[in-house]
Amino acid sequence: MKSVFLIGAFLCTGFVVMAQNKMTLKQAIELGIKNNINVQQSDLLMQKAGITLNQSRQNMLPNLNASANEGINYGRSIDPFTNAFIDQKVGYANYGANSNVLLFNGFSLHNEIKSNKTGYEASKMELQQAKDNLTINIILAYLQVLSAEDVLQQSQEQVLVTQKQVDRLGVLNQSGAILPSDYYDLKGQLANDQIAIVDNKANLETMKLNLTQLLNIPYDKNLEVERIPEENFNVNYAGTPDSIYQTALQQFAQVKATKLRTESAEQNIRAVKGQLFPTLSFGGSINTNYSSVATRDYFVNSTENPSSNYVTVNGLQYPVYVKQDNYQSKKINYGDQLNNNLFYTINLGLTVPLFNASRTRNQIKLAKLDLKNYELVEQNTKTQLQQSIERAYVNLTSSSDKYKLLQSQVSSFAESFRTAEIRFNAGAITSVDYLIAKNNLNRAQSNLIIAKYDFVLREKVLDYYDGKALW
Repeated sequence: MKSVFLIGAFLCTGFVVMAQNKMTLKQAIELGIKNNINVQQSDLLMQKAGITLNQSRQNMLPNLNASANEGINYGRSIDPFTNAFIDQKVGYANYGANSNVLLFNGFSLHNEIKSNKTGYEASKMELQQAKDNLTINIILAYLQVLSAEDVLQQSQEQVLVTQKQVDRLGVLNQSGAILPSDYYDLKGQLANDQIAIVDNKANLETMKLNLTQLLNIPYDKNLEVERIPEENFNVNYAGTPDSIYQTALQQFAQVKATKLRTESAEQNIRAVKGQLFPTLSFGGSINTNYSSVATRDYFVNSTENPSSNYVTVNGLQYPVYVKQDNYQSKKINYGDQLNNNLFYTINLGLTVPLFNASRTRNQIKLAKLDLKNYELVEQNTKTQLQQSIERAYVNLTSSSDKYKLLQSQVSSFAESFRTAEIRFNAGAITSVDYLIAKNNLNRAQSNLIIAKYDFVLREKVLDYYDGKALW
């Protein structure tokens, strides 16, 4: 049943939480990026920019439209076949298709494509920036879990040490070999150590909760994270703020994004300016129609019929016969009408913009203001980046120095506590002196754990700016 539960948890949360299969930092980052709403929204914005780019490219293609119209006229109307007035029911139909292609518009479309292409590249960089920002936050939460685990382990070890002394002093106190105050001082210290375990367990669960919420997965108290190898704790960081800044200018996604936005704004200005030029287009159309009253006369025969004229012969009148051609009217069928009524047009159009309430010129002014804004954003991004790198480097240096000093302090207090424990066991010092030495060591060990992970975080921040792998 436990295996079934774990498989179900994997399907629901995207990872397996098992004692022998701990979550790695890489898995946490990948899961967080997959589930993060801000990253998904940035991805949607990138997709929208891609669609906009494709549409601007397709605007270069000819358009093609078809139309069909059918109806019935009642009463006096115009026969669509003869254009004569008639007074009867007429069924009619019109069909047509037209196409138009833009030949020139001041390169407005070309520059619009360039602007949208650059904007699409910028959106890709902004997506990467969203992933990078999330990665840093996940690393921080991950390290906080590790730090809380180490602090908890250290407090549990201290309980064992104190419990050992309480057990020893309990036997001596029963026999009256020590002062009762020594025994009760150690029992009080044991309670303090046990309270520290409770507090540290709560802190660990809080850190796990923070991590799972950042990964957008359900909280699981059985979550375990993989330890970071000790060789990653390199206190001698290579690199200077200037070298890191120069690298960040070339690789940092946010810097690339702001630069691309500036380039896109420049190309957009040229695209808007293109609207001031004449537009040349070429087009054509084909149309036909049908009328239900359209007829055609067909020849039947010729006959000789007497006319109103006559001739007189010998005083007698004889009628004059004339030859008459006889025709029969028949409706023209549907297909023949559509075929006979086909007509085509070809046109070359030139549109010269003379006045449009200064709309285009104001759009150019707005585009220039957008460019100026993006230039300021780009400049501010670089300034903040340099300041952040300098601040991160100072923090790393301070954290490294503190980490080294705490290592030395822990070593000194460990030796002091070892000596104090020997003397206390021999009855040479009081419980007060023993507890002072013990608490000094406990405090130094806790500070060392916190400083160690603080240093790793500072190092990862600089690696982030330097374009290095974060796991």
